[in-house]
Amino acid sequence: MSDNMAAKIGEIVQVHNDNPVKRVPIARPSFGREGKQIKLLSNHFTVKLSGIDAVSIKSEDDKVIDGKGIGRKVMDKVLQTYSSELAGKEFAYDGEKCLFTVGPLPQNNFEFTVILEETSSRAAGGSLGHGSPNQGDKKRSKCTHLAKKIVVGISYAAKIPLKSVALALRGSESDHAQDALRVLDIVLRQQQAKRGCLLVRQSFFSDDFRNLVDLTGGVSGCRGLHSSFRTTIGGLSLNMDVSTTMIVTPGPVFDFLLTNQNVRDIRDIDWPRAKKMLKNLRVKAIHNNMEFKIIGLSDEPCSRQTFPMKVRNGSSEGETVEITVQEYFKSKQVDLTMPYLPCLDVGKPKRPNYVPIEVAGTNPLCHMVSLQRYTKALSSQQRATLVEKSRQKPQERMRVVTDAVKNNRYDDDPILSSCGIKIEKQLTRVDGRVLSAPTLVVGNSEDCIPNRGRWNYNNKVRLFEPVKIERWAIVNFSARCDMSRISRDLINCGRTKGIIIERPFTLVDEDSQSRRCTPVVRVESMFEKVKANLPGPPEFLLCVLPERKNCDLYGPWKKKNLHEMGIITQCIVPSVKMNDQYYTNVLLKINAKLGGMNSKLSLEHRHMIPIVNQTPTLILGMDVSHGSPGRADVPSIAAVVGSRCWPLISRYRASVRTQSPKVEMIDSLFKPLDDGKDDGIIRELLLDFYKTSQQRKPKQIIIFRDGVSESQFSQVLNVELNQIIKAYQYMDQGPIPKFTVIIAQKNHHTKLFQENTPDNVPPGTVVDSGIVHPRQYDFYMYAHAGPIGTSRPTHYHVLLDEIGFLPDDVQKLVLSLSYVYQRSTTAISVVAPICYAHLAAAQMGQFMKFEEFAETSSGSGGVPSSSGAVVPELPRLHADVCSSMFFC
Repeated sequence: MSDNMAAKIGEIVQVHNDNPVKRVPIARPSFGREGKQIKLLSNHFTVKLSGIDAVSIKSEDDKVIDGKGIGRKVMDKVLQTYSSELAGKEFAYDGEKCLFTVGPLPQNNFEFTVILEETSSRAAGGSLGHGSPNQGDKKRSKCTHLAKKIVVGISYAAKIPLKSVALALRGSESDHAQDALRVLDIVLRQQQAKRGCLLVRQSFFSDDFRNLVDLTGGVSGCRGLHSSFRTTIGGLSLNMDVSTTMIVTPGPVFDFLLTNQNVRDIRDIDWPRAKKMLKNLRVKAIHNNMEFKIIGLSDEPCSRQTFPMKVRNGSSEGETVEITVQEYFKSKQVDLTMPYLPCLDVGKPKRPNYVPIEVAGTNPLCHMVSLQRYTKALSSQQRATLVEKSRQKPQERMRVVTDAVKNNRYDDDPILSSCGIKIEKQLTRVDGRVLSAPTLVVGNSEDCIPNRGRWNYNNKVRLFEPVKIERWAIVNFSARCDMSRISRDLINCGRTKGIIIERPFTLVDEDSQSRRCTPVVRVESMFEKVKANLPGPPEFLLCVLPERKNCDLYGPWKKKNLHEMGIITQCIVPSVKMNDQYYTNVLLKINAKLGGMNSKLSLEHRHMIPIVNQTPTLILGMDVSHGSPGRADVPSIAAVVGSRCWPLISRYRASVRTQSPKVEMIDSLFKPLDDGKDDGIIRELLLDFYKTSQQRKPKQIIIFRDGVSESQFSQVLNVELNQIIKAYQYMDQGPIPKFTVIIAQKNHHTKLFQENTPDNVPPGTVVDSGIVHPRQYDFYMYAHAGPIGTSRPTHYHVLLDEIGFLPDDVQKLVLSLSYVYQRSTTAISVVAPICYAHLAAAQMGQFMKFEEFAETSSGSGGVPSSSGAVVPELPRLHADVCSSMFFC
């Protein structure tokens, strides 16, 4: 390797030994040049540039106060009471332990005492009070607003010079740059917090019913805004975008319960389920205008639920009597119309406090407080509704973000003004380039040129490498299905695409009595019928399911076929639109699963892919899928796909493992066992590459990694990459390959727009200037067409490039890999290896019932995780299907 080439690889040349030098993301070598120029606008707003203190908040008995929301109230009180001691300085507070000022405070340590009235949500009393509900609202009110003495300590921690931002903009590494940006972001958050907004990371949501989208089930999508400062090659910018979070639909608790459980009559409510749903939500009691947190439901209905109440008898102290909730409200001239309902318990575990759920007359007695986050997983229908109703055309999104910057009046913020920060009110102009779509090859080796990211297989266009299906059958779990028609239409459509499909050996209907059984039993019963009707194992089974989404049969069916039987299967759902396009899409999946190829790149067909074609190259796609929000007991699923049959880049094999919940770094890439064997993912993919690539070992490995943030880049380079290298060395494969590591990010807020047209950015658009990182090697790519809403680019980061790609070559390779996705006839938004890894993780994740993991994780079949806990192991694929593209 020449000195020039070594310098090009990066600032740190990796030495592959037992003590590798720590890798850092490489700097941008140069810019891409190919493609047609295009003028664009971005949702970045130019920022013109003309200390940190630590906070502790304690009660007077020296107990640390740690409650959401109370910190900001305490610090507001400090500013009001001790402004002169703080030299009249404005400050930004992050709501936890960090306080930021412009310039130093008069001294390094302060201790202030403030008096804070407890808010109603923390009050001891409630609708019934505790002890004396008949002594008047006034006295009750005094009891629920207790003055509390709080001690606030402020001590100097560090100085964060804003000039570090300027250094970062010039490409210099600065330890303080991210801290300085965090300070500026906190200033924006504080401004929105003062306006009563819900803050979710770097997004904020206002209490305006016009921003709500009803998702049914008592859940609403709340549209808000994301804002964050970014260092770019064009200078500091404010990234402003539309954001959505899920909240509990505000309104009467009575209505919420009916909607949440999708029932019309309150008597049909599943109360244990309602108790679980309501716990920790906040409500406002209408009759006294106070907020409370729900801790549960009463054990008895209002008519029988009692509580102790003191009753005065003349001038005597009075006596304590037991009174029902219904009797209490009747004494207050409130007649409960549904005394058979339980009450909300809004007190404390040993001091219950009850509020009726029902509506008295036309007035609800309690409301769900607005802007309460809903953190549970959405149903498929809710997700579909959210996507449909949240769409915004490019022109509308441009208007919304531009108006937001103008209306928020950031230039009036005293802290930003003190820092000499001014924010432009117009979208930033950006230069982009539109790369030409790669030419594809289809049946009869004919060239196919995609048009705006799309192509199709009409009656004249056949698949590049169609399979022949001889031994197959149809199994039917749906009562509303004409299997003969499905068979006939599938065979006819296959014939036009070049797939020869013989008549199915048998059509197997599920027994009506089996439909009442559990999913596993239903699948086992169906297989017994299949075995009885076939002379031998089929090469393919078409399965008709009764439901499109979240069908309970899907996981057991896939596990039975792919793990136990070694049979390729395709699931479909009867639809009113089962036309030629529908069957074509189904056949694309079937053909790929059975080893065929629908299309491939012309350059791939002619062995002309730059760099990849000359040297054996393995392409890896890596992704980790996590369980639903709130399910800490559900293992994460790590999937890696590897290319096979070099020099092809259109065929892949998947390897999938479980790992500890919510862990993003893949811990099973290299996994030596006690017997000396490596049971890791990479060994499996390296062996497959060797067997299918004329016994060639990969000399180059290109890694596409999905799902990691910028803070995890170092772990990818120094943990995951090291594990891949160890797996290679463990097999005694010879010299270590050269690596190129590329991160793909979809979870970001940068959008691009065409200036003089309402259309989305055209497919093939790439941007590597203006809004990219001032030093690191990144670019934005729109590989796909966006006919609906505002499309989002994929943000690619090249962390390491030992292979030595030119920027144009990297960008064209990324675009090409967006056209080899065998499941569709459109370019996709991210490279196919990453999509395949995501599909493989999702499909094999259905093999096991994750609800049972908490109970079974200590049993057999588990493997120790990096945290020491035992994680249940996924069933391995059958030998007959493990090298197939079963995930298509």
